[in-house]
Parts: sequence; structure tokens; C-alpha cells
Amino acid sequence: MSYAAFKMMHSPTAIETCASGYITHSNQLPKLPSIQTEDSDWLSIKPNVTASIPNLVVTAANVLEVYVVRVSEDSGGSGKGSVVDKRGGVMDGVSGASLELVCHYRLHGNIYSMAILPCGGADGRRRDSIILTFDDAKISVLEFDDSVHGLRTSSMHCFEGPEWLYLRRGRENFPTGPLVKVDPQGRCAGVLVYGLQMIVLKASQAGGFVGDDSTLGAGGASCARIESSYIISLRDMEMKHVKDFVFINGYIEPVLVILYEHELTWAGRVSWKHHTCGISALSISTTLKQHPLIWSASNLPHEAYKLLAVPSPIGGVIVISTNSIHYHSQSASCILALNNFAVSVDGSQETTRSNFSLELDAANATWLSNDVAMLSTKTGELLLLKLVYDGRVVQRLDLSKSKASVLTSGITTIGNSLFFLASRLGDSLLVQFTSGVGASTLPPGMKEEVGDIDVDVHQAKRLRRSSSDALQDMVNDELSLYGSGPNNAESTEKIFSFTVRDSLINVGPLKDFSYGLRINADHNATGIAKQSNYELVCCSGHGKNGALCVLQKSIRPEVITQEPIPGCKGLWTVYHKTSRSHTIDSSKMASDDDEYHAYLIISLENRTMVLQTVNNLEEVTESVDYYVQGSTVAAGNLFGRLRVIQIYARGARILDGAFMTQELNFKAPNSESGSGSESPTVSSVSIADPYVLLRMNDGSIQLIVGDPSSCTVSTSFPAVFENSKKSIASCTLYHDKGPEPWLRKTSTDAWLSSGVGEAIDGSDSTLDQGDVYCVVCYESGILQVFDVPNFCCVFSVDNFESGKAYLGDTFVQESANDSQNHLRKNSEETENGRKENNQRIKVVELAMHRWSGQHSRPFLFGILTDGTVLCYQAYLYEGSESSVKIEEIVPVHDSVNLNNASSSRLKNLRFARVPLDTYIKEEILPETPSPRITTFKNVGGFPGLFIAGSRPIWFMIFRERLRIHPQLCDGPIAAFTILHNVYCNHGIIYVTQQGTLKICQLPSLLCYDNYWPVQKIPLKGTPHQVTYFAEKNLYPLIVSVPVVKPLNQVLSSLVDQEAGHQIEHDNFSSDGTYAVEEFEVRILEPEKSGGPWQIRGTIPMQSSENALTVRVVTLFNTTTRENETLLAIGTAYVQGEDVAGRGRVLLFSVERIAESSQTTISEVYSKELKGAISAVASLQGHLLIASGPKVILHKWTGSDLTGVAFYDAPPLYVVSLNIVKNFILLGDIHKSIYFLSWKEQGAQLTLLAKDFGSLDCFATEFLIDGSTLSLTVSDDQKNVQIFYYAPKMSESWKGQKLLSRAEFHVGAHVTKFLRLQMLPTPDRTNAAAVPDKTNRFALLFGTLDGSVGCIAPLDELTFRRLQSLQKKLVESVPHVAGLNPRSFRQFHSKGKAHRPGPDSIVDCELLCQFEMLVLEQQHEIANQIGTTRSQIVSNLNDLALGTSFL
Repeated sequence: MSYAAFKMMHSPTAIETCASGYITHSNQLPKLPSIQTEDSDWLSIKPNVTASIPNLVVTAANVLEVYVVRVSEDSGGSGKGSVVDKRGGVMDGVSGASLELVCHYRLHGNIYSMAILPCGGADGRRRDSIILTFDDAKISVLEFDDSVHGLRTSSMHCFEGPEWLYLRRGRENFPTGPLVKVDPQGRCAGVLVYGLQMIVLKASQAGGFVGDDSTLGAGGASCARIESSYIISLRDMEMKHVKDFVFINGYIEPVLVILYEHELTWAGRVSWKHHTCGISALSISTTLKQHPLIWSASNLPHEAYKLLAVPSPIGGVIVISTNSIHYHSQSASCILALNNFAVSVDGSQETTRSNFSLELDAANATWLSNDVAMLSTKTGELLLLKLVYDGRVVQRLDLSKSKASVLTSGITTIGNSLFFLASRLGDSLLVQFTSGVGASTLPPGMKEEVGDIDVDVHQAKRLRRSSSDALQDMVNDELSLYGSGPNNAESTEKIFSFTVRDSLINVGPLKDFSYGLRINADHNATGIAKQSNYELVCCSGHGKNGALCVLQKSIRPEVITQEPIPGCKGLWTVYHKTSRSHTIDSSKMASDDDEYHAYLIISLENRTMVLQTVNNLEEVTESVDYYVQGSTVAAGNLFGRLRVIQIYARGARILDGAFMTQELNFKAPNSESGSGSESPTVSSVSIADPYVLLRMNDGSIQLIVGDPSSCTVSTSFPAVFENSKKSIASCTLYHDKGPEPWLRKTSTDAWLSSGVGEAIDGSDSTLDQGDVYCVVCYESGILQVFDVPNFCCVFSVDNFESGKAYLGDTFVQESANDSQNHLRKNSEETENGRKENNQRIKVVELAMHRWSGQHSRPFLFGILTDGTVLCYQAYLYEGSESSVKIEEIVPVHDSVNLNNASSSRLKNLRFARVPLDTYIKEEILPETPSPRITTFKNVGGFPGLFIAGSRPIWFMIFRERLRIHPQLCDGPIAAFTILHNVYCNHGIIYVTQQGTLKICQLPSLLCYDNYWPVQKIPLKGTPHQVTYFAEKNLYPLIVSVPVVKPLNQVLSSLVDQEAGHQIEHDNFSSDGTYAVEEFEVRILEPEKSGGPWQIRGTIPMQSSENALTVRVVTLFNTTTRENETLLAIGTAYVQGEDVAGRGRVLLFSVERIAESSQTTISEVYSKELKGAISAVASLQGHLLIASGPKVILHKWTGSDLTGVAFYDAPPLYVVSLNIVKNFILLGDIHKSIYFLSWKEQGAQLTLLAKDFGSLDCFATEFLIDGSTLSLTVSDDQKNVQIFYYAPKMSESWKGQKLLSRAEFHVGAHVTKFLRLQMLPTPDRTNAAAVPDKTNRFALLFGTLDGSVGCIAPLDELTFRRLQSLQKKLVESVPHVAGLNPRSFRQFHSKGKAHRPGPDSIVDCELLCQFEMLVLEQQHEIANQIGTTRSQIVSNLNDLALGTSFL
């Protein structure tokens, strides 16, 4: 392996920071609905709860996501009937709230901290901006840009590099990264970099930059911006060791409070030196750049770590420390002690004690109202901190317990009734809260929300008996808590009730994983299909959020039945409503989803089969009037499912159930069939009730128009296509359904024509059928949208197939500026040279669809001849006024009706391209492409679409975002359709290329709203390591559960029994309790039905014994001369630093009784050794044990382990052992890696080479590429290095030193590598070039951020090509937040001496941007690096194919 590619396959999901702010819309009620798309819910929602809810912004490692919160209110049973499946019942008139994705970015850098810069001021039309900081001192400010429906960078501030070197003051390593906080009124922001340098970012007071008027167009709003920055050196102000800082409320100028430590202390000195922290309040004058000290407080406890600004009108700051909470303001202060360790200074201040004891380190906090803060502790409990105040003087703090929830990494309040719990260790939750309050202390802004207090109390009492404590277990209940201490006479009890509204799934942190067979694996599968037999079983989460995550990249449907049907070309299922049932009541329309299909139509080579589907599938081909003598082109329902239309090559039939009511024959438009000309046949069909669009094989278009009153149809020839000589490549109908058709909002006269009042009243009276549009793409690449049936062109785009990032109506753009023509000339010149490349690509299939949902927007899909799938999502953008004025004067080209032309165009419609970088595209398609896209409303409860073909793939829609899941298990799929009947509930039918028809359902327990489908199995404990016992299909797993024990019992176990020390009880009360982790090894078996996994046995550890490793080993029994497969466990006793370290090695045999599901686990051997047994492995029938600083090889006699060889390295603690043949790779916690070999004849372990650097290893593994062996290691700085052993090279010091082959910064802690054989790719080059393609392995890895990626070897030619492409892409692609991918991927050594290694890894995170470029630009870049686009695309495709594991 000389060269490799790095590829992320599953993005990080562990959310680290969250914040809320008005990013996509401003903080005011819209005057007119046309201001912003996000506010279109103004029609149907009460202003109080949801008037304008801020956006939620979350970050996970290098992923940034912006969500909008959608609140659906309870319609109270009237109207459309309330939605049942919403989470959490009705609260405050709200029946549900969910998060909907606005934009998602993967950045070239890990986000360290984030803050929202509020727009401030009285001008409600401005929006907030997002400030992100990155290591070491980079700051980017992002704002939402309506014109691209995404974020753009408004300013970048970098304090790195030679000119800022003095800020570091000679230091290389800093414990924390750049921390950003913002003034609550948005006047400035502060960023603490390099420990002691405060960068003040001054916000511009109003409007945008000079000359930047375009943002203030019709709907645009200006955003908060940063205008300048300067640096305050805190060192000059006698501050050292800054821990936290915050801007506080209630002053005219921004006031910054800084928490710092005068001089450091440590645990051994606490009894002498304990109150070492202080806070200082500085008034920041951004104009004078001065910062006078206003007030300060000293003698704060040394463990104070967090500041919380108290909202107006109270003001001041809360200091949170592990054992106490302090309130300080300019005039008052008070303390709340949390446990016995809280010591007061000289008893000067009287401290109140909380009525329960707890530790508050690692807490997160947010304000629910202006005097109640919610804290989340390290155990996941939620606490309420109430400020008891009089005027602006806080008299005391009250702390009360509440429900438990996830372990949080951040909390933010969203609006006045929601908060979001972000979590790295569990799923993040969106929670709605409401407070019932006494008469006097009603916080402002909550007046409307107070429900009936009695009801709340009653529910609270009922709920307190609930046993489970986890928030997510109480999804359908209401959580309530009492926030009160001894009360003042005037204020009554304040009750908060919570209900969970939504959750974002998280599979991180992946501590370990193993690779095992799925339950429904097919053992006969070969090639790529075989990959979907496997799944990753991962240890993730911590404490009560601990879970096993079962990740499966490809979907494997559960087969109900299968039949061989050779030569199938297409499948359709149709409904049949009798006319009787239709007339009864239109309110039954809601149950449309549950109606069963009546017929299945199967089109074969030269005939058609019809099957009845209501119960069993029975063939009824002979007894129905369907056209069965030839193959069918399409079938579907018309007239609200009253009729079926079946279309074949030369005609169509309309059927009522089994009986034909009408037949059509297609003829050429100017029917001169007398002249013997062959009439054209149908090549593709699109149905949108009551229209059917036909594209003939000569490129002409016919429209079948239905008449709902008589249920008959007639054919028409749209005049637009008649007159134009352009041939049509593909076309489709788009049905804009619903009471509020979405596209209407995008035309200029939409609001004039429908009228706001009408829209509200009219929605109940009739079920509006919506509008139908026809989308056409010509061979020339022009895409046009026509309204049906008038066929006025309402939207057109040039060069659709080139895949522009944004599509807007060219009619508007051309009139607005003539620079387009200038550009077009240029592009033509460049194109002439490469005509032959561009000639072939055209659109073969189009689909446009809007899935149901109040705020859903349409998606547009196009499949090109080279297999690329283009996907666009529509959005609304109102351009500036200027383009409208010019528009009327421009002569109109394509339109028939001149007056109507400019008014009816969808001039505010835009499309943004959605990246599909996980999709492996098809090879070159056949000459006559069959339709591949099938959209569905409900398969297993999910909406989306399926693309058939040689690489079938599912697109599912969740929160307005596409989730892309491949289906590998059946190879190419020829035809696909949905089926809903008694036996197959919302299932699917498809036919494979081999001619097998399968009726399936989607596995119901998987969650598909993730990068890969995942099933979470809760463990109620922390999982540490998992391994797969392949012979028995079991998963042994180390789990630790915290157990609360009396303190004196814990202490007595720490005493070294032999020495007999006594513990001095000087000032220490030993009557408390202490939580100790108790370890066990659970043997889990996957359940056949896919239900919860069964525990087949547990192996408990002794007290204070930690299980460190569990592995399945194959040992050669020297007595019976045969191999035995055993379970080996390595443990360590944790008894404090006074006791010498010991550990045990345990061997267990696992037997299964064939008839029953019983598993017997019996201990075969156990032995105590010196040092912790941190890793075990089997080496050629021997057992290799790493115990403390030794590595010992044992042989197994059947009853005893006897040492044969040892290696006494200086390793301190072995993290991982890997074995290939007789080579051993050993990773140490601090001393990097060692490469050993085992020689049987002399029975010796010899050191071949080692890495001389000091490296804190996390994981190691061998990387095999043909005959070359490389050693891969990941470290604590989030890097991966690849070494090789070359004794002949002079720089390897005669082979003692391992040489670096490649190094790379992953940006996440890699905890486990797994070596998997790469899959064969179709060989396009001559096979002689790369002889050893077979024995090629990639490394799959998991990280603590919940991401999964792989490192795959490349051959040199491909590597050079991709590397030069990567260098080009660094400057030719605009990067979000202005980050440089090259600097992100540099090896991070954090000040340790490091000699840079070769740059031999390409970054696929950057390379995947290539396919998002415009086609012309792709050709141009490929040309510049001396290759072709198709060559690059096939290289990237081969890499994706070769690593399409799982």
C-alpha cells in the first residue's frame, strides 16, 4: 500500500453544540405571506406559541445543520381531525412539533464552538447570524441567503500564522480551543483564543455593507454582520487561567464577565488552597476600544467552571461550580451549597444548603423563564434553579429535582415553549414545556400559555408513580416537576410539565464494533450482493444512554413470498373504487392510504398478466378486459381511483374493475395514415389524474384528458410541441396536490388571484385537486415547465443536464441582465473543443413530486444517459424589484399568449441541487431505457422514491431531507411497484434481473432517518467492547452498570489487605454513598424476528474488577491435538494507587443445545497475573496476552496455559493487538507501535521494528494491498498514520525503525479498525497493469463522533490522477465558512516534534464535490489535469464500489 484514499461513509451524529436564533426568518409576524417561505404557516397557526419560533442550529464534529421548528396545533377534533401519530399528546393547544432540515453542510474543519449573533435593535426585519470558531483561532460568520436557500459567509477572521505568532506567547498546545460568546443585544461578540487573548468582534450597527443593497430586495432581509475586530490581552489585566466568560444583561454598554483562577491548585492542596477563582466585569466600549473594570468578586471555589448570565430584569451572573452555585451582581450575591464539600470562606457569607446533595460538574444550563434556569447534570438529571428575588435583588437560590433525561452536551431554549437537549452520548431531544404559575409571579410572555392549573396538578400526581426515569421512555406521557423551596407567602407553587416532541438519532460514540451476519442473510449470495448479509454491531452511548447500534448500510427487505417470472418488463398495482362507495361521503378520502390494491399488472416480453391482489395473488388474465395480447407500457388510476387506465404500445383502455368502458388507438397528429406511414408507438407515460402524458417513440407528445363527470377520456395534441421542431428527450407530469398548491405561491399574481381570505375559508369546503404541470426536457438540454391543459410555459431553464447548483427561470434572468449572453459566447468557445464528450449526455427520465406535509416542497429528479441522477429541491425566492420592471418590455419567445406570459410565470421558483454523493451510479445505460423511478407515499410508513436498475436505491424523505439507502441484496432490479393488501401491509413487489418476483416488506425495527439504517438496542449500561462469535452467531459484550454502594464499603475494598492500613477519618463522614461501575460480560443473540436481542448468559466480574477485553480465540489443544474455539476475557482489579495492579485471564467455552435455544457457558480456565490484562489474541493456536508491561505467549494444554515466549517491551499499557500470519502489531497507550514476529522453531518473540516517536495510540491494524503489508495507527490527536517495515532502506536504521508511508488528519478519534477485503470492480483497463487486485483490503473504522469511514488502497496511476484533481478542487470549489481542506487534513502534532510524512492519501470528502460541479466545469478541470471527466468519474465509482461494504 503505497497510496490510499480516505472516505467518510457515515457522517458524525454526536451533537456537540446547539443554539437557537432567527436564521432563516426574522423575529416578527409576517405582514404578507410572501416575505418568506418558512413563514407560510402563518395561515393556520395561533400567533402566541408559534408566532415566530427561532431556528435550531446544531453542530456535530464537522457537520453544521440548520433546522426550522414546525409546530402543528391541535385542531380540537374539528376540521381535518387531529393527527394521532404525533409524539407527546396535546399541550398548550399544540399537538406536535418537529424539526425540519433547512440546510446541511459538511465543513473542512471541526467546529469548536458556536454562537448566534442576534440582530439587536428595534428593526425586526433583520436576521441573526451564526458565528463558528475553529482550531486554532479561525472565526467564520455565516448568514442565511434566500437566493440560494442556504448559508453564505459574511466575514472571516483568522488569528493564525506568522503575523499573529506573538499571541501564542511561545506555547504550542492549548487545553481549549477558541470559545465564542455573544452580547445578548447583538452589539459585539467575544472570542477567547490561545487561553488569554480576547478578540472582540464589533457588530455593524445597521444594514449590510455599503453598496450591498441587493439583500434588501422584496423579501430579503439584512442579517447581523461583524464590522471590525480588535484584541484585548487578558494577561495585561492580571488575569491568568481563564475558565469561562459571558456577556451579561442590564447595562448600556456590553459588559463582559470573566471567570479565572489567580493561582492553580490541585487535589492534594485543596485543604490549604481552595478559593482560588474570581470574576471580573469589564465594560466593553467597542468604539474607544477600552475596557474598564466595573466590579469584581474574588474567593470563588477552585472548581468553579461555568458562568450563566441572568436575563433581564434581574441581571447579574450565576457561577456554577462542582459543589456550589453562586449568584453575583454589582449589588448583591448569594450562595447555594450543593453537598458537604462546599466550604465557605471564613464563614463571612451565610450559605443556604440545597435539600438534597449532588455534584454539579459538567452541567449544561439554559433559561426557561427570566427567573428559572434548567440545569442538566452529568447523570442526565434535569434540575430547576429558581431565583427568589425582590426587585433586582436576588435573595436566595432554590434548586429542585425534576425528571431524568439524556446526558447532554448542550441545551438551548427555542422560543418561549420549547427547548432542545443536545447529546453526544444519546439521542438528542426536542421538548416542549409549559408552566402553571401562581397569580403573582407570572413571567412575561407566558400569559397565554398558562393552562388550567388544577388539571396540571392532577396529571402531575398521576405521573409521579411512573417507574421509568428516562425522558424518552415517557414519550406519550407528560413529565412534570415541582420547582419550589420553602415559599414566600405571595408566590404559589410553579409547575413545569414537559413532553418530548421530536428526537434526532445518534449512533455515537462508537467505542468498538464487530462485523457479523444479519439474521436474514442469504448464504448463496456472491459479489456485491453478499455484502448485505453483514451488519456492524457497535457499542455506543454511555451510562443509561448506552446501547448497541446495529448499522446496515444497505436495505435488505423481508421476503414474504417469491415466484419465478422470466422476462418481466414492468409491474403496476392499481386500486378499484366502486362508484357506489365514492358517492357516500368524501370524508372517507382520508383513509385512501389504507385502501387495498385490486389488481397487479405484470408486463412480459409479448403478453400481459393480470393478478387479483385483494387477498391472495390469483391470476385473472383470462376473465378481465385488460389488453393481454402484448406488453403493457404503463397502468394507473384515473378519476379518484374509479377507473383504471392501461396503456400499451398502440392504444389505451379505460376499465371499471374488470370491465372495459373505453378504448383508444393512438395515431399520428396529422393523421395521414392513408399514406401508409407507421403510426408512432408509446415510449413513456406519466399519469396525473385526470391527465395522462404520452411520449411517442418519434419524440412527439400526446395528452389524454379525462372528463371526471362521465369518466371518459380523449386525446389531444398540445400545440406548443406541434409547432416546435425540437425533439423531446423526456417529460413528466407533476401534480401539485393539496388545498394549497405549492407552485402557485411562486408566480407573481398568486396572491392576487387566490386572495388571502378565500384561501383560508375555501380550504374546508372542497378538497382542492390542485394544479397539474408538465415538465419537459428537450434534446438540446432546455427544461421547461408548462401548466396543463393550457400549455403556457411558466418556467424554463437552459442546459439542465449540466447540473447547475441552482436553477432559476431564465426568462426573468435574461431580461434582468444581458451579461448572460456574454457568458454564453464564452462557454460556447470552450465547448467546441469538447463537443464529442457533451454530445451523448441527455436526460432520459424526469420525475417531479411533492410528498404530503404542510410545508413540503417539490423535488425534481432527472436521470442522465451516463447514469448520473440529478436531484433538485424547489424553494421560493423573491428577486429584487428591478427584474420585474424590465420584464414587461422584453419580447416573449416561447409563449402563445402574450399578455399572460409575464404574469403567470413562476418567476419566484428556484431549485437548489441536492448532493447525492453516497449514490453509486449506473454504468452506461441500455439503448432503450425503461422507466426506473417509482414514487411512493407509504412503504412501511415512509414516503420517498425508488430507482430500479443495476444499482437499485431507496430515497426516503424525512424532515424534508433525502436519506439515500442502497439495496444490494438482489443485484439489478428490472421492475418495482408498491403493494398494499391483507398479507402485505404497505409492502413492495419487485422483479430481479434473473426473473424472480419477490413480495417484501421493509424491516420495521430499523430507523431509516439516519445516514445508514440503524436499530438501537438499549442496554441500560455502558458498553465497552463487543466481539462476534461466528460459529454460534452470538455477540459477547462487556457492559458496566453503575451500582450505588455505601461509602465505607467502597473504601474498605481499596485498602491493601496485607499492609492493613487504616483510613484516617479526620474530617470525613463515611456514611454517604458512592456509585461504582460493576462489570459483566453479556452474551447476546440477535432475535430471529428482529425484535429485542436476547441475553443468552452473563459472566459477572468480581467486585472492583473491570473487564477490559473480550475476544473469541482459536487455541490448539496440545493434549487432544485439535483446535478449540473459546471466549477469552482479560480483566484488571481497580483498587487505587496503593495496591499493585493485578488482572485475570478467563477462558470460557460456549455450547449450544441444538433443539432448544439454551446456551451453556462454562468456565474452562482462570488465572491471576501481574498487571492489567488489556488485550488478548490468538496466534497460530497459541494465546497471546498483554499483561501490564509484558507480552506473553501461552500454549493451551486443555486445562492449563503455559508460557512459551515473552517480549518485555517498555510498553506501558497495550491498547490493541493485531495478528497476521506470524506477525504481531502492538499499540501502546503512550509509546506508539511495535512490530514483532513469532518464530516457532526457537520459540521466540522478536522485535522487528518500532516507531521511535511518542504517540498515544487509540487503535491499530494491518493494511494489506496485494503483497505489501502496512501498519495503520490512529492517535489521540485525531490523526491516522500508516507505517511500513523496510529493513533495506538506510533511514530505517537497519530495520529498527518503522518508516512513515502516509499520514492524515481524520478530525475524529478513531477507536477501532476493521480489515475487510475490497470488492471486485469491473475491470476497464487491461488486467496486466494491476496484477494483485484480488488480495486487497480496506480498513473500515468507527469514531467517537458517531462517524464511520474507510481507508482503501489505491494504485499509483489512480492516486496521481485523484491527487491532482484534489489540488485543483481546493481552489475551484467555494468552501463553506471559507475553510481550507488542505490545512484541515494536515497532520496535527500539537507541538510535539514530528517529521512530516509523505502526502499519500487523497481525501474523498473533497473529491465528492467534483460531481456537484457543472458539467462544463468538470470537463474543464479534467482537461487541465490532463485526463477526461469519464476517467475521473469511473475512478471515483470504482472506489465507491470496491468499498460498498455492509
